[in-house]
Parts: sequence; structure tokens; C-alpha cells
Amino acid sequence: MERYPSRLFHPDTVRALSGAAGLLLRKAVALFAGLLLCSAAAASPVVVVIPLNGAVGPASADFVVRALARAAEERAQLAVLEIDTPGGLDQSMRSIIKALLASPVPVAAFIAPGGARAASAGTYIVYASHIAAMAPGTNLGAATPIRIGAGGSAEPEPGQAKTDAGASASSGMNSASTETTKQVQDAAAYIRGLAQLRGRNVQWAERAVREAVSLSASEALAQNVIDLNASDVPDLLAKLDGRHVHTITGDHVLATSGAVVMTIQPDWRSRFLATITDPSVALILITIGMYGLFFEFANPGLALPGVAGAISLMLGLFALQLLPVDFAGLGLILLGIAFLVAEIFLPTFGTLGFGGIVAFAMGALMLFRTDTPGYGIPVALVVGLTIATALFVFVVSSVALRARRRPVVSGAEAMLGIIGEMLEDVAPSDSGWARVHGERWRVSCHEAPALLARGERVRVLGRHGLMLSVTRLDEVKQGEK
Repeated sequence: MERYPSRLFHPDTVRALSGAAGLLLRKAVALFAGLLLCSAAAASPVVVVIPLNGAVGPASADFVVRALARAAEERAQLAVLEIDTPGGLDQSMRSIIKALLASPVPVAAFIAPGGARAASAGTYIVYASHIAAMAPGTNLGAATPIRIGAGGSAEPEPGQAKTDAGASASSGMNSASTETTKQVQDAAAYIRGLAQLRGRNVQWAERAVREAVSLSASEALAQNVIDLNASDVPDLLAKLDGRHVHTITGDHVLATSGAVVMTIQPDWRSRFLATITDPSVALILITIGMYGLFFEFANPGLALPGVAGAISLMLGLFALQLLPVDFAGLGLILLGIAFLVAEIFLPTFGTLGFGGIVAFAMGALMLFRTDTPGYGIPVALVVGLTIATALFVFVVSSVALRARRRPVVSGAEAMLGIIGEMLEDVAPSDSGWARVHGERWRVSCHEAPALLARGERVRVLGRHGLMLSVTRLDEVKQGEK
């Protein structure tokens, strides 16, 4: 009789079952722990950090607006707008402020790291945010609007706006001064409304617009321009924990202690938009587009210049409709390119070429009439493009001139001066056959005083249909002597 009546109770079987059960138990525990961690992570508050670096423009405005929308989708506790900007375009600034005012997620404008600033447009963005903070060694202010256009001063002197406004009632003002005053008054009212909405220093906000004053981090805190100072983002989150904030969706109590920090970086769309809306890049795209189309029209069928030119021109025009363009400058650029192209085809002895270079350079300097940081065209770029354009026209003109001086290689004119050989004897008043350029041609020689013998070398003087006029080669040489 067997000691173990069933294999189920065999020691090896029991040990195997015990090992399998232990493995399953360990896996179940690990899965349960993972689910707990995931649920804990999902329950942890999320803080979204949005960097705003460089000049405020169409690209940065699009990025900030989309980042705030994503923060709302993530149900973030807080969105930290980390600012370091010298200013920017008014339209782009207002797009960001509209998104801030409509954001259901509290937004903290944080001027950081040390050495950063929120000048001009950045000051308005700070005032529009639910919470304003600065890192040590930063500053904000100088919010006087820059007037975009020709003539007049870009910025009024301190107190000039009020003085000009009073003088306009008694003695009148020129159009440039009136426009500047209107812009200053509008900007002052705009930032005053933002200061009243957020409960911040209204008087200093108006001074920042009218007198272009600035403040350091400690001074801004002392004058109720900002809400707090923080050394970095973790320090900011620690100080904001438990703070009450009011948004369009109601009151919020921030729970930022131990929050998961998620930084949103610009994607390829934002980087591409930032590249093509750079004024220097826009000017280069316009220039490449015009020359590409010129080459395609001058040499139909090449395809590559036309495709590259059309794409570059469309990208350049797209950038121009987003930027503050002076259309007089754009017209001078197009006129200059037209003159340079005409110089290649017309014998103007450099007059059109010189005029085109001058028009192109002046148009490039006038294209973006603004003192906004980051939205001017460097003089070095204008000089480089002008020199490159002048060299391009010189090279093309030289090639065209050499091509005109070359002998004709096709058509009736190509037969003139070619040497042939008589295939038969031909009398002076008769015609015969000759081999010219490897072909049999009917020839006549009315000027020859004697018979043209077979094998004699002749030179072609003219062509009349399928008949060539020839003369003896030795007679041509004697005439040349």
C-alpha cells in the first residue's frame, strides 16, 4: 500500500502549489500597491509652470493661451507664469491678458529667475494675474506704450502726457503728439482697471505708464504692487499653500504643498511661429520669395525656384500680417527688387541697379517701424542683404552680358562665317552643292570672278531659305589683310 494514496498530497506537489500561491500573492500585492500609488498620484494637486521668455509676440501669446487651456483641462491647482520679458506687441499682450482674466485656474505671475524682468507689456501681464510674485534681483515697470509709426517721439518724457493733454485744449497739437497722448491715456486706463480688479497699487501702475518708472522686487512688495517675494518655484508654492484666490469660477483655496509640478514647454508649432515672426526672418523670406519667383518666370520649367519662392513668399506674408508692418517700407523693398531685376534686362548702365539697392536698403530699415524690443531689424542684416543682393545682380548681369557676346549657335545667323567645302564645280552665275557644317547645302557665289572648283574651301556669307551665299576662303583672307 502506497504511503501517499493520492498525488495531490505528495510533498513535491504541496511544495509546488505553495510556491505558485506565493508568487500569485506577491503579484497581487505589487498590483495593489501600484494602483494605490497611481490613485495617490492622481489625487495629488497639479501645478503647471508656463515659461514666458523673450519679447511678447504672436508666438508667445499663442503658446500662453494654449498652455492655460491645457492647465484647465488638467484641473490644475495653479498655473505659474514664469516671466522674463523686455516687453512686446500690444495686441499679443492683450491676447494673453484676456486668457488670464478668463482662466478658471488661478494664475501666479512670477518674475524669475534672478536677473529677469517684466518690463513694458510684462508689467500689464503681472497686474492682470491673480497672484503677482518676484524673485530677488528682478524688476518690473517702464510700461509706457511705444508708438508704432513714422515721426514723433517713441516715448513721452515724464509728465509729458498730462502737459500735452492740457496744451491741446488751448493751442492744439500735431497729429503725432495727439496719437501718443491717446495711446498713453488708453494704456493708463487699461492698467488702472487691472490694478483695481486685483487690489494692487493703482497710483504706481499709472506712474509706470506715464513716467516709465520701475521697481525692484523688495520695493514692489513694499508698495503693494506684488503679493509676495519667493526665491524659486518650490518656495513660491510653499508660500501660496492655503491661500484664497478668486477666479471667474469662484473662490479657490490653493493646496500647493507637495503638488506635482508640470512644466509646459513650447511645442514645434510655437517654435515655428516664433521663428517666422522674427522680423529678420520675415525679411529674408520675402527676399527669397521674390527672387525665386523671378527665376521661375525667367526660366519656366525649373520648378525648384518657383516652389521655394512661393513657399517663402507665403510664409513671409503670413509673418507680415502678424507683425506691425510699415507698408511704405514694404513697397520700397518690392520696388527695389523690381529695379534690380530690370537692371539685368535693360541697358541702363547701372542706374536702375543703384536705385534698386538704395530702395531695398531704405525699405528694409523702414519695414518694422517700432522700438519694441525684439521687433526691429538689425542694421547689420540690412547691410548684409543689400550687399548680397548687389552681388547677385552683378553676377547675373555679367553672365547675361557674356551670353550676349557669344556667337550665335542656332538659327539662320549661326550659319554665318562657317567654312565649307565645294562638292562640285560651280560657275559664277550658277549654283551647286557644298558640304557645310557636315550637311549638303545648295550654294551660289555671284561675286566670284572665276569657277569654284570641287574641293575648294568657301565661307558662308548669308542664307536665303535653303540657299547659302558663299565666297572663296582666300578672298576673305585677302580682304581681312
